[in-house]
Amino acid sequence: MGSFSIWHWLIVLVVVLLIFGTKKLRNVGGDLGGAVKGFKDAMREEQSKPKLEDETERSKTVEGEVTEKTRH
Repeated sequence: MGSFSIWHWLIVLVVVLLIFGTKKLRNVGGDLGGAVKGFKDAMREEQSKPKLEDETERSKTVEGEVTEKTRH
């Protein structure tokens, strides 16, 4: 009663193929693969960026004049 047998999974696969068709499932698989590849590439880019850029952004100061001071 705990897990499904191979026959259960085969029946589910046949039903899914009948409902969606192989072309649509292939497109969904390709889209999902492209999204995962894009995510991995973005993560790799982020890790290869030098940390110096982030530190210089924090050290910048903005000078200006206070025209109105309100307390919330």
